[in-house]
Amino acid sequence: MGLEVQRDGQHAFVGRNDRGAEVRLGRTGAEGAFSPAELLQIAAAGCSAVTAEELITRRVGEDAKFRVTVSADRREGASELDAVHVGFDVDVSTLAADQREALAGAVDRAIERLCTVSRTLKKGIPVTEEFPA
Repeated sequence: MGLEVQRDGQHAFVGRNDRGAEVRLGRTGAEGAFSPAELLQIAAAGCSAVTAEELITRRVGEDAKFRVTVSADRREGASELDAVHVGFDVDVSTLAADQREALAGAVDRAIERLCTVSRTLKKGIPVTEEFPA
């Protein structure tokens, strides 16, 4: 199966993977669903979180809780995003200033090198569609 999105009702869709995970999709503002643009942003934040997790927990502690926020710039009426902004919310108060700076640099480098979503967004790639003839 791989990945798929199936229509589940008017403006209601479910995305699925082979491992049984599901995510509800819909138009912007649809109750209980993500819009596709929100999922793109969540993917960027999630990729950053997964990429940085070990670096953060190694320095802050295995039980470190952190949150990654995401927002986007979009011109009024535009059907594209102009920028995606990812931010980390993690308590680094136990680290000295130079340790905080080193951690921030390590996280930036790891995301720049390993985060598939951010790398792909920055690069820009072709997207193709197929429709039955």
